[in-house]
Amino acid sequence: MTPLMITLLIVAGIVILIAIGYLNNVVENNKLEKKKLRLELNDRLRRCGEITETFPGQLMTPALKLLLTRLELNLNQRILAQDKGNAAVRERLGELEAEIAKGEGIAVNNPPTPIQTEAKAKDVRFLLEALHSQITRAAQDGFLPANEAKHWIREVRHILVLLHIEFFNNLGQAALQAEQPGQARLAFERGVQYLRKQPEPAVYQEQLQYMEKLLGRANAMVLDKTAPTEDDHNELTDGLKEVEPEWKKKVIYD
Repeated sequence: MTPLMITLLIVAGIVILIAIGYLNNVVENNKLEKKKLRLELNDRLRRCGEITETFPGQLMTPALKLLLTRLELNLNQRILAQDKGNAAVRERLGELEAEIAKGEGIAVNNPPTPIQTEAKAKDVRFLLEALHSQITRAAQDGFLPANEAKHWIREVRHILVLLHIEFFNNLGQAALQAEQPGQARLAFERGVQYLRKQPEPAVYQEQLQYMEKLLGRANAMVLDKTAPTEDDHNELTDGLKEVEPEWKKKVIYD
């Protein structure tokens, strides 16, 4: 065997080793990417389910329920593509397809959840943020057409406004029932200011007028509560009654 052949064999061996290493690296990277994708899909599916199950009934519409069901269907389809033998996912797909076939007649079983505390309002806001993220990702994946995604982004913003309206109204009404008109006025003021700051205030004109009416009522109650009455007696008022005005004194002594 000549030195040239030996050199060629060594070079060939090195090339083969590099190729094997590269292929192994590609295989490992593919495994990691698939694992990462499965984790991501399952996390998105979990978040989608959380929105579907815990969203307040008074803010959930058949159209929104249908959208969430479609998003869940898409995620399950992608999970099944990664794990074709998953019988539970396959069964769930059948259930989701049956629900989607109902269209706007899909059942909305979410119970109403009054937004009476700031903590509850924050919880629902977080759900809306998660919904916004789900819609954005579905559009990026090509599942939702751009025009439909834009429509739902606007709808999420609208629901956020409705959330604030309910929160400020409930907060103010609770304060009125507790005979705390000052706190009620503060809540209604926040509601009025929030609605006036909306990019399209005309859309919420009716709600704004209602909130302004409540604000006026609370303000009148505050003024009525703080105004002195004829029966109010204290050292200051009694003392003032005893002091004759200067103009009277001038008339008497001139």
